[in-house]
Amino acid sequence: MQDAKVVDTLEGANPSELANKVSKVSGSLSHVSSATPATLGMAAGMTVIETVKEMNESPQVDRINARTNTGLKGKLQQLVDSKPIFLFMKGTPDQPRCGFSRKVVEVLKEVGMEFGSFDILSDEEVREGMKEFSNWPSFPQLYCKGELLGGCDITLEMHQSGELKKVFEQHGLLSNTDNAGESIVEKAATQPKSEAEFSRSDNGGIAADSMGITESLKSRLETIIKSSPILLFMNGTPEEPRCGFSVKAVEILREEGLEFGSFNILTDKEVREGLKTYSNWSSYPQLYMKDEFIGGSDIMIEMQKSGELKKVSAEKGMMPKESLENRLKHLVNSSPLMLFMKGTPAAPRCGFSSKVVNALREEGLSFGYFDILSDEEVRQGLKTYSNWPTFPQVYHKGELIGGCDIVLEMHKSGELKSTLAE
Repeated sequence: MQDAKVVDTLEGANPSELANKVSKVSGSLSHVSSATPATLGMAAGMTVIETVKEMNESPQVDRINARTNTGLKGKLQQLVDSKPIFLFMKGTPDQPRCGFSRKVVEVLKEVGMEFGSFDILSDEEVREGMKEFSNWPSFPQLYCKGELLGGCDITLEMHQSGELKKVFEQHGLLSNTDNAGESIVEKAATQPKSEAEFSRSDNGGIAADSMGITESLKSRLETIIKSSPILLFMNGTPEEPRCGFSVKAVEILREEGLEFGSFNILTDKEVREGLKTYSNWSSYPQLYMKDEFIGGSDIMIEMQKSGELKKVSAEKGMMPKESLENRLKHLVNSSPLMLFMKGTPAAPRCGFSSKVVNALREEGLSFGYFDILSDEEVRQGLKTYSNWPTFPQVYHKGELIGGCDIVLEMHKSGELKSTLAE
């Protein structure tokens, strides 16, 4: 109600929708388009009001400044790197100032993890800057070895599945020994490459009866692995990764120009748990190339730095995909006179393309052509490349001459042959 009048209603218990409605009344939506931070779904009551209040206290100009302030970026990076495990939270570990921060602190203490922390309520510049720095809109934010793991929801989910502890072990932050007393992480790191691939059988996986997983699950995992020459098992999707390590893995593959498939292990618990046994690797992401396990994010980072990732992908016949710009440049220059048209010269698929073909033939000009209806990527990309929105498009020695109207005008005036003969 506002001024004793009913301004809106909401049926059922939907905290995020309530936050949007309250913020609309308070005017906060002029700053924020959606009141659904990552951990809001777990909130109710006063937490929703607190979330709306926080949005009102975060002017857009502060976020813009945070994005461009290189000094602040250095300060944030220094904080993130100050401890192997670092938590940006509301309050302190001894006195958390919100329920989400309290839950993450409890998880870390339960795991037995030492960690550093920063009270974001004590520094508005850090508070707003971290949202841009991490591309994560809410707090707490948990970092491991400089990489964002996530907020409260993801931390709780990883803790409940046992994955959080395994991630810490994988990074050498917790001791985890096998029967011989040797650290599993150290053992994997010191094994020769051929042994570290976990003694796979000829069909690409360890025998099911020695793995502790069923034949049907083993078969399912192998089907997924074989679904793409490069397959990344990750938290989330390439467009929306759900942990910092998965973000990094996606970035590396994209930087290398490698096409890859992905599987979101958060959507399938059977795959998520079964793959840990199948690959003998306890955390995610996990990268496979041509059915062969490569490793997690740390190994990918090391391989990229050393150039080994590029070498391995080349050896397996998976060369980087040519960028669209390079491909268009190659096509444009594939013939001294090049026509991008709908259809072919023998069977044009539009009247404008047909007219240009006739004009070029009447001038006695030889030309190459490309049917833009056969390749949507080229069709859309060329519009940007040439800054010309329609087809056909005529190029001479890599330079755009124009479309149908320009070619026909040049043909009528006699300029076409002399221009293209230069």
